[in-house]
Amino acid sequence: MNIVIPSPLEHSRAVDRLIEGIPTSDGAGVKLTRVLTGKLQRRLDPFLMLDAFGSDNPDDYIAGFPDHPHRGFETITYMLAGRMRHRDSAGHEGLLENGGMQWMIAGRGAIHSEIPEQEDGVMEGFQLWLNLPASNKMAAPWYKDFSSATIPEYTTPDGVKVRVIAGSSNGVSGAMTRETTEPLYLDIHLPAGTEFSTALPVTHNAFIYVYRGAVKVGETQVENQRMGILDNAAEADGVRLTASQDARLILVAGKPLNEAIVQYGPFVMNTQDEIHQALDDFRNGRFA
Repeated sequence: MNIVIPSPLEHSRAVDRLIEGIPTSDGAGVKLTRVLTGKLQRRLDPFLMLDAFGSDNPDDYIAGFPDHPHRGFETITYMLAGRMRHRDSAGHEGLLENGGMQWMIAGRGAIHSEIPEQEDGVMEGFQLWLNLPASNKMAAPWYKDFSSATIPEYTTPDGVKVRVIAGSSNGVSGAMTRETTEPLYLDIHLPAGTEFSTALPVTHNAFIYVYRGAVKVGETQVENQRMGILDNAAEADGVRLTASQDARLILVAGKPLNEAIVQYGPFVMNTQDEIHQALDDFRNGRFA
């Protein structure tokens, strides 16, 4: 694993707001926490939704997510633990396992399923929805899965481990890049008593979600299972995190599209007419 010294920051972003997720269920009854909801879509543009799931009770996840449609955005599923089978109407199939990630561009329309391939044990991870610009919402569906071994990682001299799922951090490029929204997606593991920093473009909206322990951003502590929305201070060139206890979190940032967001369930377009067209196309079998 690469040893990387983080570049020094002049000014760290601060926490603008703390968010507690909403317990809910989706698919065929999978229990999860919806962290990024519709109310935050404009504030965290280009991101539309973040779900966190995690349980060692098979009743909470075993039925999975049977066939369901999407149009107009991308889904990024990152699996911390467990086994999930993906199949979609464009002919793609993949097995998502511990530490792996799958990236799907729904584009003009895809019907897919995500079904657990385990009967016991822990299933834990995240699904993030990333909006597509109006010019790409009707692109052809695309899918790729990444095993844990193919996701770039680095460590700092203090022993902070960083997995670069998308974008670039401290000179290490991630598994995926996207041109328009320029997403950054990091999984960061901080041992107790350590500090970590990474640059963030001033143009980007950004947040962290802590899933083990707690971290501080400046003077604000972000506890376990909390999102910290980072401010957009013009003088900030990145974010600095400190941990007094072992902590794990994801850091997500992206360049806003500043376009209209019109959502109806699994369809995210720019106008009501486009939503009506998505419904008509789905009902009449015109998805891939």
